[in-house]
Amino acid sequence: MVPTPGKLAIILGLLSLLGPFSIDMYLPAFPAIAEDLHATTAQVQSTLMAFFLAYGASQIFYGPAADIFGRRGPMLAGLGVYTLASIGCLLAPNIETLIVFRFVQGCGVAAVMVIPRAVIRDLYSGAQATQLMAMVMLVISVSPMLAPLAGSAIIEPFGWKAVFVAGALVAGLGTVLILSVLPETHAPERRSERAMGPLLSNYLTLLKDPLYLGLIVIGGAGIASFFSFLSSASFLYIEEYGLSPTQFALAFAFNAIGFFAMSQLASRLAGRFGMVRLVGMAVAGYAAGLGLLLLLTLVGIDSFFVLVGLLFVSFSFLGLVMPTTMVLALENNGRMAGSASALGGTLQMLMGAGAMGLSAAFFDQTTRPMVIGMTLCAGLAFVVSRLVLPHIEEPGTAPTPQPAAE
Repeated sequence: MVPTPGKLAIILGLLSLLGPFSIDMYLPAFPAIAEDLHATTAQVQSTLMAFFLAYGASQIFYGPAADIFGRRGPMLAGLGVYTLASIGCLLAPNIETLIVFRFVQGCGVAAVMVIPRAVIRDLYSGAQATQLMAMVMLVISVSPMLAPLAGSAIIEPFGWKAVFVAGALVAGLGTVLILSVLPETHAPERRSERAMGPLLSNYLTLLKDPLYLGLIVIGGAGIASFFSFLSSASFLYIEEYGLSPTQFALAFAFNAIGFFAMSQLASRLAGRFGMVRLVGMAVAGYAAGLGLLLLLTLVGIDSFFVLVGLLFVSFSFLGLVMPTTMVLALENNGRMAGSASALGGTLQMLMGAGAMGLSAAFFDQTTRPMVIGMTLCAGLAFVVSRLVLPHIEEPGTAPTPQPAAE
């Protein structure tokens, strides 16, 4: 039996939560990791970049697997890989080993990043899909608000390795939910052939679709700017501005509140203005907020409150962009939603990892490299949106027939 939309949103949100949870809970530990493992700032940032590289690249395999074998099996396999890698991180004796196991963690958690989006597309389309995607984003958005606080609360008494014990426990909860509550939504008669030819054909078809790619790039540029922020935020907030890990967590949570609140308005605003128009307006607001922040930074205004305030505004607009662009990208690719979600997730995460690598390479203990990188990403999203959105057709609001659950 298919769960109600509210219950489904909670289940898929909790599964999707594991990826952000593995990032946000980990951020307050950066200075402690550097000290404990005698690592440089760049090496500690590399543990996060390795996670994102694997997180992005692995999605391209989970998508076809979900189209061939159904949704549940690949998610269970990914959670198993993640749990074993978490144990490896816990036991890591040096920074090099930690980087390797963080990479493996990313390989596992990718399953519960890409496949829940395909589950949504199995059951809904149009405005209803946007609403459910936004409800999932509601659950995910709790992570930036609570995970850093939970991380700092765990790190102070138990040390930074305790965050990986917590990750393994969350993966265990996800496994229980899949086995006991979540039905299979991709019936056998709708699955792809078990051959590489059709799968490669799906990817080639998507790569030749400029509208699909344009929407993915818009969302990917948003992710890239956020990843630039992630790679530098803990060092800037804790070491440059003198915040404690708990204060950093609170500041990070404040930035997330805007994203969380606006993502919940995405469905309502899409119904009023249309999804395509909403993306255009949100991207413009997002680019304007970061453009103003860059201008102030370049003229020498280095204020913690200005930085946090303008990031709040920019991330609020980004909360409208993320769920809506993904729904639009998947709208016309229902039969290969797994592949479309996987390819889109891979391209977006690779964009994010590239931005994170550049941010780390140019990091100089000031906000300038981070703000420049974030603004360039916002500018890319703005330019592509103006090229692509006029050619996107507004989707209908009628739901697609729901397949019988297994």
